Amino acid sequence: MNKIPVLFEDDEIFVINKPAGVAVQGGQGIAHPLDEEFSKQAGFKVHLVHRLDKETCGLMVVAKNSKAASKWIDLIASKQVQKEYTAICFGEPVINGKKQKSGTISDSVFKKNGKTQREQTAVTQFEVQNVKTIEIPVFSDNPEEKTSKLIPLTFSKIHLKLGTGRMHQIRIHLASAGSPICGDDKHGNFKLNKLAKKYLKIKNLLLCSSSLSIPEKDGKTRVIEIEPPSYFSF
Repeated sequence: MNKIPVLFEDDEIFVINKPAGVAVQGGQGIAHPLDEEFSKQAGFKVHLVHRLDKETCGLMVVAKNSKAASKWIDLIASKQVQKEYTAICFGEPVINGKKQKSGTISDSVFKKNGKTQREQTAVTQFEVQNVKTIEIPVFSDNPEEKTSKLIPLTFSKIHLKLGTGRMHQIRIHLASAGSPICGDDKHGNFKLNKLAKKYLKIKNLLLCSSSLSIPEKDGKTRVIEIEPPSYFSF
């Protein structure tokens, strides 16, 4: 694995830029989890204080010791750490039957617990930053048809803030609003993903943890921001 970029460091934490495709924690079938690989890079055992989905890239806080981990878990739970995301989605969000440039999605999500599901409140704020439509030439599966037809695909670049931190919350909420994230094969639109992968070479989940606001010991707030990877532009 390539060296994981560190964007900020103090005596308690690192803020790192996690690549897509890296699981944050080990388990069955996971060869190179981030907690193990970054511990090797740092030269000592690091502690996770929050998580990103394996296919989500971007900013994460990692603690240097168990005491710091406990502190930062509490800071995140009390919303003193603000996490913001950038997503590229199919279509535009539709709330109450109308396209919306900004708003709040507050549909509950469900967490599996064995054979049962537990309902959890979830709140996601969104703002559409840009919309563009691309016409792609799609050929028929019939080899005798050699002409193509143009299929318009509309994409939205969406900025997101979390009011809660449920598993897959952003992915579920955007899909429920009719604007599934590109490359999301779990909650998104499989047919559109297939077209985007074949004709636009979109292979990754286009969701990035792009901004973190963290409290400092002097009472000020440090904002750390990144641009999403180059594959977010196509």
